[in-house]
Amino acid sequence: MSTAAKMLKREAELVMRFRDTLLREQHILQSGTSDGLAEVNAEKLSLVESLNIAGVERAHALSSGDIDTIDMQAWFASRPSEKEAAEEWNNLLETAREARDINELNGNLIQVLHQKTSDALFILTQGKADQSLYGSDGQASLSTGSRIIDSA
Repeated sequence: MSTAAKMLKREAELVMRFRDTLLREQHILQSGTSDGLAEVNAEKLSLVESLNIAGVERAHALSSGDIDTIDMQAWFASRPSEKEAAEEWNNLLETAREARDINELNGNLIQVLHQKTSDALFILTQGKADQSLYGSDGQASLSTGSRIIDSA
């Protein structure tokens, strides 16, 4: 296995771990609880950092300069013998597309949960907004719809 293929295999494994972490996040979001979200978020951030580092290392190793990105399609076009590396790259890209789709779905789930929470908070706090009158004991009392002058 060439150096490029080994690097891409390692990077593809990181992308798979990231995708699997997103799937765990999705499961937690679908359960309606927040238990475990902090742990999953920390793992996601760590994996993103590792993926960024792996991408820069790949670019440095496969290019002749000190660049942080590389056009992999052009690199493979100039090295047709790197079939194993090309296969690893294609696997990486497919897994990255899956991760992107899962991440998008998780974002939609978060929006739905946020809206439900906002709606519930509005309903629960709406009662306080309606308490604009005070009773004889000085405490806020619910408005009955009658006019103040009618109760005198």
